[in-house]
Amino acid sequence: VDEHEVVREVQEYFADYCAINPDFYSLNLTYPQNPLYGDSPTSWDGRTFSRTLEGLLSVLLSLKKKPSIRYEKMSVMAKKLAQEINYQMQQEGQLFDFRKTDISTILLILDRRNDPVTPLLSQWTYQAMVHELLGIQNGRVDLSDVPDIRAELREIVLSRDQDPFYRKNLYLNLGDLGANIRSYVQEYQTRTQSNMNIESIADMRRFVEEYPEFRKLSGNVTKHVALVGELSRLVEKEKLLEVSELEQSLACNEQHNNDLKHLQRLITSSHISETSKIRLVLLYALRYEKAQNNAIKSLVGLLHRSGISEQKTMLIDTMLEYAGADKRQDDLFANEGFLASARSALRGLQGVENVYTMHTPHLAQTLELMIKGKLKDTSYPFLDGVTKDRPQDIIIFMIGGATYEEAKYVAELNASTPGIRVVLGGTAVHNSASFLNEVQEAFRRFSGGSSSRPSRFGQQPRTRV
Repeated sequence: VDEHEVVREVQEYFADYCAINPDFYSLNLTYPQNPLYGDSPTSWDGRTFSRTLEGLLSVLLSLKKKPSIRYEKMSVMAKKLAQEINYQMQQEGQLFDFRKTDISTILLILDRRNDPVTPLLSQWTYQAMVHELLGIQNGRVDLSDVPDIRAELREIVLSRDQDPFYRKNLYLNLGDLGANIRSYVQEYQTRTQSNMNIESIADMRRFVEEYPEFRKLSGNVTKHVALVGELSRLVEKEKLLEVSELEQSLACNEQHNNDLKHLQRLITSSHISETSKIRLVLLYALRYEKAQNNAIKSLVGLLHRSGISEQKTMLIDTMLEYAGADKRQDDLFANEGFLASARSALRGLQGVENVYTMHTPHLAQTLELMIKGKLKDTSYPFLDGVTKDRPQDIIIFMIGGATYEEAKYVAELNASTPGIRVVLGGTAVHNSASFLNEVQEAFRRFSGGSSSRPSRFGQQPRTRV
């Protein structure tokens, strides 16, 4: 009780979500603490649904928006969430009684199953790459397993607000990032009047170790030298340049024979990790599932002969059950093929595009159509009638998790499109490992805790013990 009347004002803030970037948020609902699915891949886990509802309502209230709602028609889960959000907005009329504006706002509810490709790809921009190779948990990165890491760098914090170097380089690829770190180190090298030749990440790390005073002056730069050094080490160790080149080809191009030969060669290579091999076969299976001459069965056999367990290869079958062509609303790959010639011509005008970052998330096409007012109502219906106004504010929610690649696209769209504001979020932020884990564990629940269901590709996995 304010007996002395010292309280001047009381305000209510809605923050039941994690704000990652200015236009990217997450509810941090990850497996196993928060299983997404109920008793089928089209039903919600009850507790996770309640948390999702609370979190998304919090997003809308913090943005002071009462939007029209659209959702993916084929997603039962998206429709249920859309209906419940709409119901809660009506029930909580006072909370959602915002000042009327001329700005049209849309809440677009999407389902990860419509684009299983994006979370499977290797990443080459800073924020996305750190999450893919090391993992970002609530802004923290665990480097305790990095060889010869100093004690103070065993866990580091990545914050846009407190780290200007990170904020500036968030969306740069690894090559440009390395050049920026080098120039930063050379700036401090000038202050110390050192003549050490700095050409590589290893040179930078050596300079940091030999000049303790640099660590005091440089602050965050030392952290980023260590982080980029570890990313570079993992790229070399996992042979990710070669892996990523094939990933991008499978995601963006229709060249079956070349892709198949390249894939067979990588599967039999002892230098490629089991995880990369499985991801590549998953991408192949998703693209060529309906092709009459597909070699999915023989590739699974090749994985077995390469020493990969049947339990792990069962993921190929599981992924097609989860997000195969018949489960997806949109034709994920036909879009890439249809526009390939136009994009190739555009690249020719703009210069050579990085072969490791050709892929554009399916979200990009959806957003571009929505902004132009051409997103089909039959595929993305309005929950309550139809509005012909083109949206200016778009709030996206991805059931099944968003990715940093999609967040980068949204940030670039906001920067390049005046009058349009997009905010992206999801149940979680996935990298390939967390995405595959969620898919695998979900289907294990549906099959009664056993991986002994028949495989479409000719092998019968052993029952899990």
